[in-house]
Amino acid sequence: MTSYVALLRAVNVGGRKLAMADLKAIAEELGFEKPKTFIASGNLIFVSKKKEAGVVRLLEERLKKHMGVEVPVMIRTASEMSDVSKANPFADRPQAKVAAIFLAQPPEKNFIERTRGLTDEQLALGRREIYVHYPGGMGRSKLRLPAKAVGTARNMNTVAKLAQLTKEIE
Repeated sequence: MTSYVALLRAVNVGGRKLAMADLKAIAEELGFEKPKTFIASGNLIFVSKKKEAGVVRLLEERLKKHMGVEVPVMIRTASEMSDVSKANPFADRPQAKVAAIFLAQPPEKNFIERTRGLTDEQLALGRREIYVHYPGGMGRSKLRLPAKAVGTARNMNTVAKLAQLTKEIE
């Protein structure tokens, strides 16, 4: 059994509503054990015997059926979430202004050079994440990531809490 966190992209923004009770019920229907949600931004913690690719496929198919739109899902294990938190290159900055953008695949080597709209943001590459420090806040940023980079961002306070919660259900 593996403890996972599923990070859903673009739920409860722009009219794409998903109640966390519904997300938990979907996890239960899919046979995931100990499902728990954390805040309303689409974070699901659970345990499963399935491999990551199978979990992604099941969740994305079920979410599309439930919501009527595609919802990309990024998956991390408990140890991967802990590693993301520990590897934060901007740990000395206010953590509410630092985000990990979770990707399905590792970022390309020239990812930072291909990023547009940089003003005061600082970027660093992770394994399957991009770390961004937003000194002026995420809401004011004009940062545009390369088109292939489909991911979902969580601030580092949320990442740390998800790492803790995912470890707790192991």
